[in-house]
Amino acid sequence: MALLIHILSCLFGMGSWVAINGMWVELPLIVPEIPEGWYLPSYLTVLIQVANVGPLCVTLMHRYRPQMLNELAAIYTIIGIGILASFLLAFFWKETLSVAGSVHSVALLVLTFFLSIVDCTSSVTFLPFMMRLKPQYLTTYFVGEGLSGLVPGTAAIIQGVGMVQCVNQTERVNGSTENSTTSQLQAWYQPANFSTQVFFFFLSLMMVVCLVAFLLLNYLPLVQQEHKSAKCYETDITNARELKARNSRKPEHKPMISQAEDGKPTKQTRFGTGRYSWSQVLFIFVVLAWANALTNAVLPSVQSYSCLPYGNNAYHLSAIFAALANPLACFISMWMPNRSFVLLGILTLAGTTIGSYIMAMAVLSPCPVLIHGNTGTTLIVISWLLFVLFLSYVKVMIGIILRDEGHSALVWCGAVVQLGSMLGALTMFPLVSVYRIFQSGDPCNTQCPI
Repeated sequence: MALLIHILSCLFGMGSWVAINGMWVELPLIVPEIPEGWYLPSYLTVLIQVANVGPLCVTLMHRYRPQMLNELAAIYTIIGIGILASFLLAFFWKETLSVAGSVHSVALLVLTFFLSIVDCTSSVTFLPFMMRLKPQYLTTYFVGEGLSGLVPGTAAIIQGVGMVQCVNQTERVNGSTENSTTSQLQAWYQPANFSTQVFFFFLSLMMVVCLVAFLLLNYLPLVQQEHKSAKCYETDITNARELKARNSRKPEHKPMISQAEDGKPTKQTRFGTGRYSWSQVLFIFVVLAWANALTNAVLPSVQSYSCLPYGNNAYHLSAIFAALANPLACFISMWMPNRSFVLLGILTLAGTTIGSYIMAMAVLSPCPVLIHGNTGTTLIVISWLLFVLFLSYVKVMIGIILRDEGHSALVWCGAVVQLGSMLGALTMFPLVSVYRIFQSGDPCNTQCPI
């Protein structure tokens, strides 16, 4: 029974970001077919940030009109929109319309906006729903959330997205009196193993799987018993904390809960159970926003610049290992949970340091350090693996900490996740698309000094 709920929680979490992640990995096949070209990623960045109106509305309703917010209805609505939007994309993603005298992929942009609303709003609806189950299932939910990037990425690799070969191309020299030719390497992108339409059908199917998992988590009789057990678990945890506080003879160096004269614990703040001071709550949310800004926006926006100079294999290996690191961190947190603020701070600092190295290689593109030989390739792949692994572990443990603080804490957790991602994206958008600080090299002809 526990295994079944773990699987359902994983499949439910997988639907949280699978649509937008799928859109990003399919870009190499979409871009050549639409008028926006490689400006499309810039459009997508703006659309995703505008879509944060969804979680903003949910958070405000939770704060000021909680009686009007039907959590289950909201989840059904956004999953339904995700299924419909990804299904319609399979038919209309190449359709164009003339707007203000220029041709645009209106259907693609509009449907992508709805997918963005679905995925952004899932952060403030899916997480609070997991309060109905025991804490161990929240960890499995985070595993599924990590797989929401790995699964479409794996499908794109099977599809053959972005696979390039350097082909010797012979060209005649213009203006020459003799029939002279030159030979030059040119990048040739291999055709996909299946079409973009099939890929969008696959994304729609993944959203259907998410809906089925959600239905079973709601209405399966055996899971209903787990809902009751979760309520008993919360009561036991509260009673155990109060008993420990009363029986404690020696106060901690920095007590989480101060002792009142009658022996009952006194809340330090009005946040959650009151276990944490406002400085600790601030630490939790700052680290959460920072980790999500780096992993969801800042570093992904420069991944191609940091990896492609080392070769196409380095780029694909970095993408694969980064996608594997997220669920791996969730599995590690299941067996080795640690809620120490010191450890979370150390891991955040380590992840930030590694992220700084990745950013430095992106800035130096197309000629980063150690470009000649296998050392640079190995180092950039390992850097992406450790960067995502450390910060994913931090995010999971913060989610578990806030889960014990109650339903409202998880709502704010989702809101801060979106806030951090939004600030990261708004910071990187002008640097990448407006000021063009980062430069990409030709995969076949870039010459760098030894």
